[in-house]
Amino acid sequence: MMKLVGIVLGAALSAVTTATCADVVRHPIPNSTFPIAQSVTVTGNATIIYVSGQVPPVINKDADSSSPQAYGDTKTQTVGVLNRIKGVLVGQGMGMGDVVKMQVFLVHTPAAPMDFKAFMEGYTQFFGGSQPNLPARSVVGVAALANPGFLVEIEVIAAKDAAK
Repeated sequence: MMKLVGIVLGAALSAVTTATCADVVRHPIPNSTFPIAQSVTVTGNATIIYVSGQVPPVINKDADSSSPQAYGDTKTQTVGVLNRIKGVLVGQGMGMGDVVKMQVFLVHTPAAPMDFKAFMEGYTQFFGGSQPNLPARSVVGVAALANPGFLVEIEVIAAKDAAK
């Protein structure tokens, strides 16, 4: 009986130890330097934060708040949105290097085609240079966002190893 109890306790401790280990593994795109991960695996007991879609801050208070002039061009809006996300993550004890998944919405209409190049200029200020932890990412063209002045909205999922 004692031997059975020992085996059960040992198995339980092993399961607890396994559950408390966390691992975040980023899988690069093979043969590519494009600054996103092909996929990211999160295992174990990682802390995961889901950040709601963030929109750009006003940069020109004199402009109509429903116009892009109030928020800037795509690059300016991208940097503003990513700085907002960075602030949310820092407030939760994480950073941009903990972002594992990003979904980007860029306005794309005949009158205002998606400016992917400008988005990438803003994005690479946060990912792919001095910050090597690349997220899995999607970029989607949309007809409109909640405010006609918004050209960019981004939501992220961040994960951090429990031991770090």
